[in-house]
Amino acid sequence: MEIHHHLFVFLLLLLLPLCSSQEKTRSLAIDVNGPVETSLTSEKLNPKLVYEIKVHGFMLWAAMGVLMPIGIISIRLMSIKDQPIIILRRLFFLHVTSQMVAVILVTIGAIMSIKNFNNSFSNHHQQLGIGLYAIVWFQALLGFLRPPRGGKARRKWFVGHWILGTSIAILGIINIYTGLHAYAKKTSTSAKLWTILFTAQLSSIVLVYLFQDKWSYIQSQTTLNRNQSVDHNSNISTAETGHGDEVEEAKPELEKC
Repeated sequence: MEIHHHLFVFLLLLLLPLCSSQEKTRSLAIDVNGPVETSLTSEKLNPKLVYEIKVHGFMLWAAMGVLMPIGIISIRLMSIKDQPIIILRRLFFLHVTSQMVAVILVTIGAIMSIKNFNNSFSNHHQQLGIGLYAIVWFQALLGFLRPPRGGKARRKWFVGHWILGTSIAILGIINIYTGLHAYAKKTSTSAKLWTILFTAQLSSIVLVYLFQDKWSYIQSQTTLNRNQSVDHNSNISTAETGHGDEVEEAKPELEKC
């Protein structure tokens, strides 16, 4: 709990830059997702701002497209039965670590967008983004307030934690696509390659999720087949032994003849 407290304080400190140099950066701010103004786009999109847009997009992709799915898969792997305690602890640590790093990246990305971009919230990417920031932070706070096992509060907490986590995963993926579309529209460049690559990555994550979800069933079937094979071989061996004993018992009778 002490480690979680320090991490939470560190996340709060990340918000301090929002209070500094706000007016200074407003004069250089742009609406990266709003309607394209053809007469001013070339002036506003200077190399520095394009770089900041790319960094913002990379951080949100790393958080929502990589770390969040890792956290989801790791916690799902904990549901596999008969796992050693050390494996369960490592999976839980991976879940917590990946989600905390994701929250840090989301926070930095939010700070960048508020400081450097003129957020008019007139399009889906910005509207969805601000809602996503709020849900991510509420989910992080909910994680710190996890009640002990066995109580009624734990069941309600689990349901809420699962609903928020699933919502973040879905909304995060949607916002990555809308962000790619907004970037292509504002910079007049094609984001088709990045869209294809992200779709391929997303498909791989879904396949891994579905595979691990059925992994315990596959293992149980493999164990069942092995046991059936061992029982079958044992029955054959027993039958051969019994037949051999019958032959040995019949030999004296044959010798008398």
